[in-house]
Amino acid sequence: MQKKAFNRIKNQVGRKIAGWKVNMLSSAGREILIKAVAQATPTYTIGCFKLPEGLCKDLNAMMSNFWWGQKEKERKMAWVAWKKLCYSKDEEGMGFRDLRAFKLALLAKQGWRIQQNPQSLVHRVFKAKYFAGCSFREAQVGRKPFYAWRSIMAAKEVVIRGSRWIIGNGESVNIWKDRWIPTPKSFKVVNPRTSVLDS
Repeated sequence: MQKKAFNRIKNQVGRKIAGWKVNMLSSAGREILIKAVAQATPTYTIGCFKLPEGLCKDLNAMMSNFWWGQKEKERKMAWVAWKKLCYSKDEEGMGFRDLRAFKLALLAKQGWRIQQNPQSLVHRVFKAKYFAGCSFREAQVGRKPFYAWRSIMAAKEVVIRGSRWIIGNGESVNIWKDRWIPTPKSFKVVNPRTSVLDS
């Protein structure tokens, strides 16, 4: 059902790609069209809703086929996997977006905004409905949630893994569980927890 609802995006991207004449474009031209048009088309929707995995896979395949010069139903060899083309140019890729990773990044951004802007309308609405008695980091999906909330919850772990505390006055930090130490691996206390009475 969800995939059906998002078919408009697939049709839009498909129409754009079908309208471009591959044989008349250089590789630089194909790169610009993929980045500036095909991958930009679903950006607004991806920022609000979690696209189904199958749809992301289909969109990635359409762009990969266009990159390798495939027209309509003909089959052409893809000499490099799309995943590798999504590496940055410094890593010998083309810098394309993998839509599956990109959707999580944009949804995590929405989660971060909810967490950082408690006075915003979206924060107040979601808090009243889904996490009234706790913080966003402790929130759960809940029963029969809006699809927008379920989408943001799918990226909550990205928010948690990508954030850490700046201590300030230290009143809000749980020193044993929160990420606050400026070390590159865990950002958490790694020493075993012992009672003051043991010393």
